[in-house]
Amino acid sequence: MSKPPRLAVRAVLVHDNRLLLVNAWGGRDDLWCAPGGGVEPHASLPDNLHREVMEETGLEVAIGEVCLVNEFNDTARDYHQVDVYFRCTLRAGVLSDDWQDPEGIVTSRRWVTRAEMAKMQVKPDSLSAVAWEDADAPTYDPLEPIVR
Repeated sequence: MSKPPRLAVRAVLVHDNRLLLVNAWGGRDDLWCAPGGGVEPHASLPDNLHREVMEETGLEVAIGEVCLVNEFNDTARDYHQVDVYFRCTLRAGVLSDDWQDPEGIVTSRRWVTRAEMAKMQVKPDSLSAVAWEDADAPTYDPLEPIVR
C-alpha cells in the first residue's frame, strides 16, 4: 500500500527584483527551491508557511494568494509531495549568515535575479516563470520527477 501524498507550502518571495531561494535538500548544495516545508495538522496553510519561512530564513512575510500547485513524484521511494506556493511580501528581517534552521535542513539561503537563477539548478522547473509572473506561467505543474 502506498503512502499518502505529503502536503507542503512554499513562499514565492520577490524583493527588489530578486527571488529568495534556499537549498532545502539535505546533502545537495547545488539544488535550490523556494523556502517552505511540510504542513503540520490543525494549522492553516498560511500559518504553516509563516512558521516555515521563519525557521528557514529568519524572515517575516505577508502571505498573499496561491500562485502555483506543484507535485513531486518518486515512485521508486513511494514518495509523492504536493507543494502549494503562495505569493509573499517581505514584512521584516534580513538574511544573516548567523541564522540557523532549527531542523538543520536549510544551510544556505540567497536572493537571486532571474538571470542568476537561470544558471542554477532550481525546482520546480516552473518557479522562474511563476516568480516573475510570466503570462504563460502555469498554475498547476503535475507530477514532476524528483531530483536525486
